[in-house]
Amino acid sequence: MSAIADKATGKTAWLTLAASPVFAAMALMSAIDAPPLALCAAGATLLPVDGMTAMYLLMSLFHLPPWLKLAGRG
Repeated sequence: MSAIADKATGKTAWLTLAASPVFAAMALMSAIDAPPLALCAAGATLLPVDGMTAMYLLMSLFHLPPWLKLAGRG
């Protein structure tokens, strides 16, 4: 039973490391494909990112702790 748990833990660790880069790539693709923002739009923002890009960036940041733990070990 212990060997199975060790395998599951190893796969889970790799999966947690995969989340942040995947969300960062999705944010990049979303930003590239986003429609241009109008300069004089009523809801103009300071940063040229749409809602989906911002969401993917936030998800990438929320899934960053496993990478920070890995960097802290070395």
